[in-house]
Amino acid sequence: MRNLLFAERERLGGKLSEVALRIESYGVSHKGCVRLVNEDRFLIEPQSGLWLVADGMGGHAAGEAASSSIVEHLATIGVASSAPDLRARFEDRLSRAHDEIRKLSQARGATIGSTIAALLAIEGRFACLWSGDSRVYLIRDGAISQLSRDHTEVQELLDRGVLSAAEARTWPRRNVITRAVGVTEEIVMDFRQGETLPGDIFVLGTDGLTTHVADAEIEAAVISAAPEDACGHLLDTALSRGGTDNVTIVVVRFTGAGQAPSTHPGGNGS
Repeated sequence: MRNLLFAERERLGGKLSEVALRIESYGVSHKGCVRLVNEDRFLIEPQSGLWLVADGMGGHAAGEAASSSIVEHLATIGVASSAPDLRARFEDRLSRAHDEIRKLSQARGATIGSTIAALLAIEGRFACLWSGDSRVYLIRDGAISQLSRDHTEVQELLDRGVLSAAEARTWPRRNVITRAVGVTEEIVMDFRQGETLPGDIFVLGTDGLTTHVADAEIEAAVISAAPEDACGHLLDTALSRGGTDNVTIVVVRFTGAGQAPSTHPGGNGS
């Protein structure tokens, strides 16, 4: 039974790129300065055209199990023959993880789930897909834009005009999420898609990053640095400001055809 629903946020125009782009990518994950366990996970599969971060929820190691299930299932995605094939493989693996997490929830009698923010890239195109408050950013032509939109209670209040941006920053329930994989009967995700261009940099991060590091600081960290160095700098910044949650970052840079790629799995900090 199909249990993966997509609500498209926006279509990004442009014809397919004729330039064969190479990719540099790197990821890091750390438990932070307060939490005892790291319930975040990330996946880097450049040959498949897939990168993702996941932030588990549920406590008592359940959140770790949820985010791990997403990574383990999507790690089997393989090499797709086309963009539709890649999308179908992604949906299939995520649906399997969703079902597994729901079975675990029923067995434990508790709500268990995980956010996900993913980047798919193939044939000169990209799609970013998300559920929850993990984010996807695009840095292009020297400017950063948040492609994802948080699925949180505070974002809904902002959208309705109930809260101002200043009020949202101190709202006591600002971390209450309204969507996550494994929580509801069906997965509901938003997505955006577009053309990949030389010089594009994507940053995927859990809320342990974005709680402590502003968008402009993310842009400054990645715009002229190798993905590994950018990840290290962003992680150090989040930890130096308290590291109140697990922190996970994946940086993906699309370079010109003549430049050598660097696709590192990155580190998984304690």
